[in-house]
Amino acid sequence: MATIDKQPLTSMNIIEEQLQNFKQLFPEVFTEGLKVDWDKLKLTLGETVDTGKERYGMNWPGKADCFKTIQQPSIATLVPARDESIDFDTTENLFIEGDNLEVLKLLQKSYLGKVKMIYIDPPYNTGNDFVYPDDYAQSLQNYMAFTGQVDAEGRSFSTNKDTNGRFHSDWLNMMYPRIFLAKNLLREDGVIFISIDDHEIYNLRSLCNEIFGEENFVAEFPRITKKAGKTTDLIAKNNDYVLCFKKSEKLRLYTFEHTDAGYKNIDEYSDERGKYKLSQTLDYGSIQYSPSLDYEIFIDNKVFRPGNISFEGMNERKERNPKSDFCWRWSRDLFEFGLKNGFVVVKGTRIYTKTYENATISKDSNGYAIDIVERTKSATTLDYIQNEFSNDNSKKDLSRIFETKTFDYSKPVSLLKKLIYIGSMNDDIILDFFAGSATTAHAVMELNKEDGENRKYICVQIPEPTDEKSEAYKAGYKNIAEISKERIRRVSAKIKKEEEEKELKESGSLFYNQNNQDNQLNQGSDLGFKVFKLDHSNFKIWDATLEKEPEAIQARLFEHIDHISPEAAQESILYELLLKSGFELTTPIEKLNLADKTVFSIAGGQLLICLEKELSHDCIKAMAEMQPTRVICLDEAFTGANADALKTNAVQIMKSKGVVNFRTV
Repeated sequence: MATIDKQPLTSMNIIEEQLQNFKQLFPEVFTEGLKVDWDKLKLTLGETVDTGKERYGMNWPGKADCFKTIQQPSIATLVPARDESIDFDTTENLFIEGDNLEVLKLLQKSYLGKVKMIYIDPPYNTGNDFVYPDDYAQSLQNYMAFTGQVDAEGRSFSTNKDTNGRFHSDWLNMMYPRIFLAKNLLREDGVIFISIDDHEIYNLRSLCNEIFGEENFVAEFPRITKKAGKTTDLIAKNNDYVLCFKKSEKLRLYTFEHTDAGYKNIDEYSDERGKYKLSQTLDYGSIQYSPSLDYEIFIDNKVFRPGNISFEGMNERKERNPKSDFCWRWSRDLFEFGLKNGFVVVKGTRIYTKTYENATISKDSNGYAIDIVERTKSATTLDYIQNEFSNDNSKKDLSRIFETKTFDYSKPVSLLKKLIYIGSMNDDIILDFFAGSATTAHAVMELNKEDGENRKYICVQIPEPTDEKSEAYKAGYKNIAEISKERIRRVSAKIKKEEEEKELKESGSLFYNQNNQDNQLNQGSDLGFKVFKLDHSNFKIWDATLEKEPEAIQARLFEHIDHISPEAAQESILYELLLKSGFELTTPIEKLNLADKTVFSIAGGQLLICLEKELSHDCIKAMAEMQPTRVICLDEAFTGANADALKTNAVQIMKSKGVVNFRTV
């Protein structure tokens, strides 16, 4: 009887993935079964191997367990929640409710190297922050207990008190695995921004140096928190930070439109080049004297020398002052090109250069040329010190959406919009796995509306309970994830309404076609979101870490006779297989009828999934004839007296049509 491979039902195996990457670099150090010959590796690397006991690096209690946490695959899944979503079947935005460590593991196969930008606002570790207690063997069980989905056993999620003996270590143990896994999701030109304050800025930067590499540090932006900072015994604190690291040297940060008010002068070139402003004098800013940049300039019978020296006529020429270190900023060839093409102005005894809004001088092997380009400006480390980026503004953002106070310590939309603007464009994916009140989703929707791009967001938030005494709880929000989802719904509705009013105003019509407007909105900007919730797998997956006693093992074996949970909905099973097969959660799904059986076509037929509990020869043949890359069926679908023959025929039929990846589950 032919055997059919089983579809893996765990998240990506991080160890195997790292070893495969390592093998591409050093194939000679591997033995059988992806095992590394350590002695051969040391020979290969030579003297670059650090074998000393004392090494430069970061260490803390529990760091070894961080790697166990990273390496332990997740056996969970993400269950769709259609009734909490907007435009579930068409949107490309995701909101995932669950422990972000488990979620990051589950996203490894589907989103590996696909995220352009990550922003997170993790707990600052002030002594009152919510901290995730990671147990690499029971993290899902802890989460289920915390959210009330199972009996509350094991460790609970709680605050990290500053009286704790491992105050900083516990915070690092939480952050290290999450940032490590997040880095895997970034594209090679990707970037991560992390909000943090004085409590952990040093540790966070050291941690990121280790994960991303010191050479990939980009900037540490100070951000104003409030003008009237909290007074201490010594000094008022008015800022926190946004730490920025890149995945690799391929990062490109996008520039802003130049809005300098100094561009107000017009000349005969302005129709093409735009307005201009006078830059500094041609001899301004000399740092080091260079003989090649010290030359005479002749304009209108005047002779100019660097250092504010000019005189009339050739007979009045003076020798250069040997004590002067002035020289021109431009070479003689560049000056002559600039003078001929209107980039130079003489005012009195000084020579000035012009800076145009949309024109610059460039040079290549053929000489100098004029480039007509839109002038832009780069981000700076002082971009976020204005009051518009303060906590006061974040409170105003929320007050415009909710009638009551719902969330503390959120970041302002203005901050996220500016970060997203420089870090992404087009249809890039932005990930926030400490979503809080969903400011990132809010900012993505608003920015897309303003610049016409189609960025997509993935927000992850644990359903942390709200305080029963809080206004949020009294307003009906039992956990933070509920606040996040409601904010997205309200912002979506607000933008839709604004677009409708704009369309109505521009049309000048008293009559409004709702259907037409909805179509335009759906085509123009994605204001929907799919909700998924972390849960146990729909399949009974063997977990060797939980069962040690023979009786328990025997009981678990009997449970696995029927390994599909009887409560599992077909759509939940479908999305679990989609996720664990490496397809994005927003991949198009088409429902087909083949030989009177329901078959789901994924990504235009690349993957076919049949969840029927009884397969037929005709259905198998029909699937094979579509020539998909992969096919997945239920193992229990091969039933009856001819089950073995049907399996053998299925394997042969798939092979005959070129389907080499045929699996059951």
